[in-house]
Amino acid sequence: MKIAVTSQNRKSITEHAGRCRKFQLFEIEEGRIISKELVELPKEQSFHESSPHEPHPLDVVDVLISGGMGNGMIRRLGNKGITGVITSLSDPETAVKLYLEGKLQSEEPHQHSRHDHQGHQDVKLEL
Repeated sequence: MKIAVTSQNRKSITEHAGRCRKFQLFEIEEGRIISKELVELPKEQSFHESSPHEPHPLDVVDVLISGGMGNGMIRRLGNKGITGVITSLSDPETAVKLYLEGKLQSEEPHQHSRHDHQGHQDVKLEL
């Protein structure tokens, strides 16, 4: 089993799984961590920049743990057989161990405000 954790700062669990380019990758055997490595992707291979229909370097993982992702990201991962887990924990190894023990409950996906994906500009709605 392989578990990836978003870690843009290389130390803690970070948000924005779709834009993240640095991941701690944990190899699991018999319910225990046997190795850990840092995987760094080029910008064009971040989930936000890459096509969900093309192969991705993280297609080999079974679980992706992040500080934040939306419903679209969870669907994208699910389509590849990857479980998306959202946590407020900051330590990657603690999160992985809790997940392996069945004690890491996923938080709710982020609800994004309406925005224009082509220009990446927020649209402010006046009420």
